[in-house]
Amino acid sequence: MILTMPETNRIEYKRELHTDVDIEKEVIAFLNYYEGGVIYIGIDKTGDVVGVADADGDALKIKDRIKNNISPSAMGLFDVVVEEREGKDIVKITVASGSEKPYFKKKYGMTEKGCFIRIGTAVEPMPQGMIDKLFSTRTRNSIGKIRSNRQDLTFEQLRIYYEEKRKPLNSQFKKSLELLTEDGALNYAAYLLADENGVSIKVAKYRGTNRVDLIENNEYGYCSLIKATKSVLDKIELENRTATQITSKERIDRRLWNPVAIREAVINSIVHNDFTREVPPKFEIFADRIEITSAGTLPEGLSEEDFFDGVSIPRNRELMRVYRDLELVEQLGSGVPRILESYGKECFRFMGNFIRMTFPASEVVTEQVTEQVTEQVTEQVLNLLAVADQTGRTSAELMALVGIKHRPTFLYNYLQPAVDKGLLEMTIPDKPKSSKQRYILTALGKRMIDEINKD
Repeated sequence: MILTMPETNRIEYKRELHTDVDIEKEVIAFLNYYEGGVIYIGIDKTGDVVGVADADGDALKIKDRIKNNISPSAMGLFDVVVEEREGKDIVKITVASGSEKPYFKKKYGMTEKGCFIRIGTAVEPMPQGMIDKLFSTRTRNSIGKIRSNRQDLTFEQLRIYYEEKRKPLNSQFKKSLELLTEDGALNYAAYLLADENGVSIKVAKYRGTNRVDLIENNEYGYCSLIKATKSVLDKIELENRTATQITSKERIDRRLWNPVAIREAVINSIVHNDFTREVPPKFEIFADRIEITSAGTLPEGLSEEDFFDGVSIPRNRELMRVYRDLELVEQLGSGVPRILESYGKECFRFMGNFIRMTFPASEVVTEQVTEQVTEQVTEQVLNLLAVADQTGRTSAELMALVGIKHRPTFLYNYLQPAVDKGLLEMTIPDKPKSSKQRYILTALGKRMIDEINKD
């Protein structure tokens, strides 16, 4: 039996979703609370799990009520999921602290009947003085409120990504995704998600441990931020090679970086980047580490301790909503805890205007053995590397490009030696004979070809 925590300042239990349960009030209180919180439907006040009869139906009702009855919009600030406890379904509502306080019931406006705050385990009406103070200091410089300098934006890439998730966009998607300012113009969130924009994200790679010897400078951008994000993830996944150690008892495979933690770090740095400064996040790969730097500091009211505990105050809730729709972000507030599972708090550095994450590599990232490898490479392998690229080609395509018709000759004299020396790598290494297998030029292979071309 799972022991259930008692109610706290961040946990609220409701036995069921009936007409007397004011779910909007509970959500508003957590939106206005500096730590946010979690509401469980199907657990009584003593912490006993009673379950709900129609969890999916209740979840849909809750999402609809939060979406339509609370202002400013809470979209991107909450998750509603169905979980199983003790063999029974419950509904879990995770609420982040909002950056546009005070939040209130649309029906009553910014009054003591509409605004609420969490005090201990109770929800209390917010005093009018606090309402006025919060409103006067409300964050106005957000990507949802800034008008895009271009109003001729198109969103075909965004449409494709939504269709891939079977969530086609309708004619009102600009409004439903909150890509419009209050006066109906396209906002900066729309600009970031549009097919064309002026935002570019760089992934740089250095030969050593400092920024002196730049060997790669990849640029992903001027397109939908979703496409740029996927390109950055693909590039870093490509760099995150597997190192193999053979012992007397077993073969040990280890990635340079934990793939789950690195993915979360990349997504977090983009979704929470302060784009109002027009400075995109930056990714840098060194011989001994990867550094990820995003613009902005911790949101006001969020301490480092809260940050490490997983308390979430999304800086760009419009982006958060889209990234969650497209399943790039899983659960609200889960990113930092996932990073901390593999790396300690020391990987985070909070600077005046930036947050930097540094992840040490499990071994040297940029090999210093290009010259030695070159001496051992045959002319056949060099010919193969000359026609390979970093996007991937099938073995049949590579075979045709080097002009070889006898497959065994190609495999034993060209392809296999290139893979064995780390010059080419498979896109599906755990299924070598997959029909979808492609071969990509590794960083070492590209560097070898570049150096040969220089000569």
